[in-house]
Amino acid sequence: MGIFDLFGKKDVATDLRRQLPYNITTEFVPYKLRANSRGSATLVVNLKNMTQEPVTSSVVVEVPSRISLDSTGIAKEKEVRLGVLAPNESKEAKVDVFSSAGTDRGEYTITITAFIHYRDYAHVLNAMKKRTVVEAV
Repeated sequence: MGIFDLFGKKDVATDLRRQLPYNITTEFVPYKLRANSRGSATLVVNLKNMTQEPVTSSVVVEVPSRISLDSTGIAKEKEVRLGVLAPNESKEAKVDVFSSAGTDRGEYTITITAFIHYRDYAHVLNAMKKRTVVEAV
């Protein structure tokens, strides 16, 4: 018997750490970037809560050095706060990915990290990473 059983509350933190918390699907619109010129594509991240509890969620997108997350070419990381996801609920996060004159032809790996938070967005309970590739032509 746990300490929370005495007060009628259940400890869901250990359950949330054991299982995969999310199902992450991604797509690009349009599906390729333009090489050696200015252009953009929208990364659509669909996040589905696979746990049995409502969770506070956020997504962090990280890109390599030749592409960026803003039109100036400076931002390499962006956080999108999605709020509370009920069990089996899914939400979308849309992030623009930009190419520039320094973007060579080839494939670029983008890292997407989904977090489960507790209390507020500063406290992380669990996280899950996914990598996706965008091609510059």
